[in-house]
Amino acid sequence: MRRLSVYAAVVTDVPMAHPRVAAGALFLDQGGRVLLVHPTYKNYWDIPGGYVEPGESPFQACKREVQEELAITPPIGGLLVVDWAPAEDEGDKLLFVFDGGVLSPETIPRASPAEIDGWDFVDVTKVADRVPERLSRRIDAALSARRRGSAAYLEHGGAIA
Repeated sequence: MRRLSVYAAVVTDVPMAHPRVAAGALFLDQGGRVLLVHPTYKNYWDIPGGYVEPGESPFQACKREVQEELAITPPIGGLLVVDWAPAEDEGDKLLFVFDGGVLSPETIPRASPAEIDGWDFVDVTKVADRVPERLSRRIDAALSARRRGSAAYLEHGGAIA
């Protein structure tokens, strides 16, 4: 028992990151356009998703957030992007983007008015006009990862060397 106390004291004295963790889904329509949502609490468009709650995995959070924001429960696929994206006003952040697949006309989302005041499928060439630069790079990387069939690791929305 004493060993555990010594170990705990050593571990808690070591500086380590305590990032906020968020997860979202990249959805496309049959024409290859990206689904963007406009959250009521943000001044920019985003992909569906949100913060991971205690005891929840990023994958579980992604599924929950999609259901809460869009009132749909499509199958969520594999990981496309992990982005180490600290924000000056929010501290360390770790962001996960999962493959939401293609939404058919029957599964077009119905936005939750409490969280989302609009949604739109946006041509990939116009995404950068609607979202912050780092998110635009993250979406581009997710689209590339989806085509390649392998996930990408980013820092600040960009690939590392």
